[in-house]
Amino acid sequence: MPVPKNPCKLKMANGDPGGPSKTLILEDIQGTNPFEEDLEENERDAFLGSISPESRKPPAEDRREFERGLFNGSPEERYRRRATLDKVVGLSPFRIGKNKKAGDKRSPNGEKGSDWKSFLGRMIPLTEGSQKKPRRCSEDFSLLQRFNGRRKESLCSLDCGLAEKENGGGDTLKRMSFLKIGLGGKVRRASLVEKLNQTEAPEPEPVTEEAETRPKEPLSILQIMDLIKQRDLLVADGHIIELEAECEQEGQKSPESSEAWKHGSRNAKDVELLYKALQEQLWAVLAESLAAKSTYQPLEVMVQVIEQEEERDRRWLEAKGETGGEARPRPRPRAMKKQWAEAVNSLVKQRLRQCTEGKAGSIGTQLDRLAKCAAEDLCTVKFHLLHAYPKEYEAFGVYLSSYHRGLAQWLAEVAQKSLSISELYFVLDWNSNIYKREVLSRAEISSLVKTQKLGPLLSPETQENLEEHLIAAVKDKITVDVNRELQDEEERWAQEDEGNSGPCSLSGKVIPVLKAHSDKAPQITQDFGMRMAHCCLASLAEFLQSFQRKVEWFHEKQAEGSLCPDTYMNRTVMLVNCCPPFRDYVGHLARFGHPESEAAQILANCSLDRVTRLCNHVLADHLFQSLKPYFHKLMRRKWLNGSEAFAAIMALLEEHAQKLRTMKLEPYQLLVKEVHRRVLIEYVRPLMRVRIICNTPKMRAKVAGKLRSEAKRLQEFFIQLESAASWLDSVVPHLANIIELEDTAAIQMEVAFLAKKFPDVQKQHISAILDVRSLRNQGRRQSILAVMEDPELTEAEESLCQDQAFFSEIPTSKVFCVRVQLHRLSRLLPACGSRLSCRRPRRQGRRPKEVEAESQV
Repeated sequence: MPVPKNPCKLKMANGDPGGPSKTLILEDIQGTNPFEEDLEENERDAFLGSISPESRKPPAEDRREFERGLFNGSPEERYRRRATLDKVVGLSPFRIGKNKKAGDKRSPNGEKGSDWKSFLGRMIPLTEGSQKKPRRCSEDFSLLQRFNGRRKESLCSLDCGLAEKENGGGDTLKRMSFLKIGLGGKVRRASLVEKLNQTEAPEPEPVTEEAETRPKEPLSILQIMDLIKQRDLLVADGHIIELEAECEQEGQKSPESSEAWKHGSRNAKDVELLYKALQEQLWAVLAESLAAKSTYQPLEVMVQVIEQEEERDRRWLEAKGETGGEARPRPRPRAMKKQWAEAVNSLVKQRLRQCTEGKAGSIGTQLDRLAKCAAEDLCTVKFHLLHAYPKEYEAFGVYLSSYHRGLAQWLAEVAQKSLSISELYFVLDWNSNIYKREVLSRAEISSLVKTQKLGPLLSPETQENLEEHLIAAVKDKITVDVNRELQDEEERWAQEDEGNSGPCSLSGKVIPVLKAHSDKAPQITQDFGMRMAHCCLASLAEFLQSFQRKVEWFHEKQAEGSLCPDTYMNRTVMLVNCCPPFRDYVGHLARFGHPESEAAQILANCSLDRVTRLCNHVLADHLFQSLKPYFHKLMRRKWLNGSEAFAAIMALLEEHAQKLRTMKLEPYQLLVKEVHRRVLIEYVRPLMRVRIICNTPKMRAKVAGKLRSEAKRLQEFFIQLESAASWLDSVVPHLANIIELEDTAAIQMEVAFLAKKFPDVQKQHISAILDVRSLRNQGRRQSILAVMEDPELTEAEESLCQDQAFFSEIPTSKVFCVRVQLHRLSRLLPACGSRLSCRRPRRQGRRPKEVEAESQV
C-alpha cells in the first residue's frame, strides 16, 4: 500500500482538524512501514549496536501518543524531535562507533572495521557484483550537512508548498513524509533509501545541486509582457530575444505550408508586439529622463537594453554572413541604436511642440520659449544624462542635432505664413544671431557645440525668399512714409509763421525711416545689409527728386509774393539745410558697396545740388537786391572823394551774414563763396564800364589806392566768413596796378599775371582798363594787348572751369573819349560863328553821341 504524499493530511481519517475524532490512518495499517523492514534486515548492524528494533519498540499506547505529538506539534517541536531521533537511532557518532575505542582503527585481518563503514553504506548495502568501494563516513557527514541545511530551509517554508516555490516541480510532491521528518531535507525517496529487495539496481549516486537544478522553462507572452510593464526591461528583452531565436529556428526548419511554420509566424507576430511594447517603455524612460532635470537611473537600463540588442544584431549578421543569407529574411537587425536616435528626435519635436501649443503670443515670444527650452534641455543632457551613454553614442550630438532640426522645421513652417516686416526681421535675425547667441553660445554647452557641424536653420532658398520679400515690403513702406512726410512739410512751408531756419525737420523725419532698415539689415547678414542699403538708397533718390520738384514749385509760388521776405528767407534757409543730412546719408548708403549704388548716388546728389543752388541763388539775389543801388554809385568822382556807398555795402553784407549763421556748413560755404564772387564782380563791373577816366598820374594813383583799400576790406570780411574763394582777392589789386603803373613793360607783366590767374579775361577787359588810365597811344596799347595772345594763356583759357569764371560774366562796351578843350573852343567860337551856323544841323546830329560819351565819362 503506497504511503500518502502529505503527512499533514495523515492526522485524521475523518472529521475536521478540530473535531473529537483524531485517529491516524497508520493505526489500521500494520506491517507496512518500510523502516521496519530495513531495521529487521539490519538488526545486528554494528552502527545500531546490540539493541534490536523489536526491543526498542514502545508499547502500542506509547506509540500512539508519540505519533500524535509528532503530527500535532509545532515545527520547532518536530525539529527537536527529529534531532532526538537522530541520537536514538545512533546517527550522532559518525566516525567512532558506540562500542569502538578510539585507538582501534583496523580489524585483526588488516582491513577497516565494520564500525568505519558508512552509515548509508550499512543502510544501503552493496549489490552483488558491484565493484565500488564502500562509502566513507566523511562523505556521509558532508551529505548530511547539505541535507541539514535544506531541512532548516524547509522548516521556515512549511506553510507554503514546494510546488509554488519551485514553480510546479511535480517530483517533490512524491517524496516521503517520513524522510521529511527524519532528515529534514526535501529529496526524493529513491535518492536516500532503496528497497533491500532491489538488488539489481545500481548504487545511487550522491544527490548534488547540479542534479537538483532544472533548466528554466521559457516564459509565456503574458509573463514577458508583465516584465515589460514592471519596467524589468533588460530581463524582458532577453526573453524576447530567446523567443525570437526560437521563431527563427522554426521558420528555417519547416516549410511555409506546414502548421509549424504558421505557428512560428504567429510567434513572430507576438515577438513584434513584444518589441513594440518594449520600445514604448524604453522611449518612455527616455522622455522621463529628459523631463527629470536630474540623474535618472532607469536610463542606464535603457542603454543596456540597446547594447544587448546591438550585440544580438552583430551576431545575427555574422551568422547570416557565414550561411550566405536566408531564404526568408527576418526582422533582424533591429538597429535599436538608430531607433534610439529617431526616438530622441521625436521626443525633441514633442517638447518643442509643447512650448508653443496652446500658448498665445507673438512669433518673438514663441521663439524665446523655444530657445529657453532647447538651452535648458541641452544643459540637462550634459550634466545629468550624458554619463549614462557610451562615448561612441555621441549622445550630446544626437540631442543637439535633434533640437537643431526641430527648430529648423518650426522656422520653415513660420516662413510659409504671411509675416509683417517686424516679424520677418525677427525671424531672419533669430536664424542668424539670436539662436547662436542664446543657445549655441551658452557657456555651459559651448565647448561641446563647437565640435558639432550644424548648418543654418533656414535653407538658403528660404532665407533668400524671406529677404527679397522683406526688401520689397520695406521699399513700399518707405515710399508711403516719406511721401506723407513730404506732403505734411510742404503744407508747413506755405504758413506765415517764422518757424525755425536751423535744422530741417524733413530730414529729421525721413532719415530715421531709412535708418531703421539700413542699420538693422547688416546685423542679419552682410549681403542682406548691402541689398537693403541699396533699396533705401534707391527710395531716397526717388524721394529727393520729389523734394526737388516741391522746392522749385515753392519758389515759383513765392514770385507772386505770398510770404513776407523774412519768412521767405527763413523757409529757404530751412530747405537748404535739409540737403547736408540727406547728402551725408546718401554717401553712407553708397558705402555698402552695392554694384548699382553709384547710379542712385549720382541721381540723389544731383537733386540735392539743384536744391542747394536754387536756395543759395535765392538767398544771394535777396542780398544783391539790397546792394544793387550802392554798386551803381561806385567808380565815379563822388565815389573817389567819398566812402558812403562802399560803407553801405559793407553794412548790408555784415547784416546779411548774421542771418546766414543758421545755415549748415556745406550750403553756407557755397553761399559765401558765391556771394564773394558776385560782390567782386559787381565791384569790378563799373570799372569795366569806364565811369571814371584818370588823366593824370596823380589821379591814377588815387584811384588805384582807393581800389586797393576797398579790396582789402572785402578780403578781410570774407576771411571772417571763411570763404573758399580766396583766389578772387587778387583781381582788384591787379587792376589797380595796371591803372597806376606808367612803364609799359611793367603793365605788360601785370596783364600777364592777371590773365594767368583769371584765364577768362579778354582783350576788351584790358582795353577798358587802359581807357580808365587814359592810355591813348595806339602803339603802347597794342603792345600791351599782344600779351593776351600768348599760347600758354590761350590753353589756360580753354581748360577754365566754371568755378574759376569771373570776367566772363562782366560785359564790356566801347568807349569813345572826346577831349574837348573848352578854352580853345571859346577862342574859336567868335571866328567860326558863320561856319558853326552853317553846320548847326550836323552838330545837332552829333550831339547825342557827345552826350553819350560825356555820360559814360
